[in-house]
Amino acid sequence: MDRRQFLKDASTLSGAALVVPSVLRAMEFVGPMATAHVAFVKTADRAAGVRRAIDLVGINGFRGKDIYIKPNFNSADAPPGSTHQDTLATIVRALKTMGAGPLTIGDRSGMGNTREVMDRKNAFTLGKELGANVVVFDELKADDWELIQQPEAHWQQGFALPRLVRKSGAIVQTCCLKTHRFGGHFTLSLKNSVGLAAKTVPGNSYNFMRELHSSPNQRRMIAEINTAYRPDLIVLDGVQAFVNGGPDQGKLVEANIILAGTDRVAVDAVGVALLRHFGTTPEVSQGAIFDQEQIARAVQLKIGISGPNQVELVTGDKESAEYAKPIRALLDGAPASRA
Repeated sequence: MDRRQFLKDASTLSGAALVVPSVLRAMEFVGPMATAHVAFVKTADRAAGVRRAIDLVGINGFRGKDIYIKPNFNSADAPPGSTHQDTLATIVRALKTMGAGPLTIGDRSGMGNTREVMDRKNAFTLGKELGANVVVFDELKADDWELIQQPEAHWQQGFALPRLVRKSGAIVQTCCLKTHRFGGHFTLSLKNSVGLAAKTVPGNSYNFMRELHSSPNQRRMIAEINTAYRPDLIVLDGVQAFVNGGPDQGKLVEANIILAGTDRVAVDAVGVALLRHFGTTPEVSQGAIFDQEQIARAVQLKIGISGPNQVELVTGDKESAEYAKPIRALLDGAPASRA
């Protein structure tokens, strides 16, 4: 993209307070690690499972940092439609135990008024009780958003993320285990990032989410949002899962799993293997896991690992290790079950 074209595109979204360095930072990315460790904990106890998974990953480096936490508050539906309060509270307590600085919980809902959704999920009460700031992204001002544009991306006019996320000292993401009936095919850690992106930016009427959900490149665009930030910890709550339908409701199974890691591609690959294990949709079942469009585009963008041989499932007990065996086989290409 030459400078003239860049300035032309930027002028269409002046309300997002776009500056050239913001765009350049979006393209800076440290390559994926050689091996991605994914904690794999079989449990029906969310609090115990989250604590155990974080311990298995061996995360540190949060001391004194201001941390942004991204839940799944797309709607207020019961888990796995949204983040369980016990999962979020356990993550906040774990971060505080690790010496974290100021904590901020923020999201944008796609299926409901965000403030109402967060209120129904007791987010404001939880924040007050545990000392975390809670931010409704829909209520941010124009200058609070940062427009991200990428060469060769599928977004016509880029996408906008909150500056508070981009400036955080560390980012923690917690997602659910489920399929997505509106074109995403599955909604795990990569898809959870859509809640970071603006639907509209104050002062500009362009609807980013309308573009996303009407595009044949939706799954590639989901992956592209993930180039704009890098999480320091991902916790996937799969105690319950939707193996079809989703994101708000669907066929429910007791998957009894908590995953944790730092690589979104690895976590999502394991999540897809879990969905296949329980019998899921034709879209999620077909082909190699790393050929799924969200994952394939993320690999192309160097967001995470590039193949199943780079995933190491970390278990701390015999029951989890036994559960991990068929999931490992599915990662490596064993035939998937069908819904």
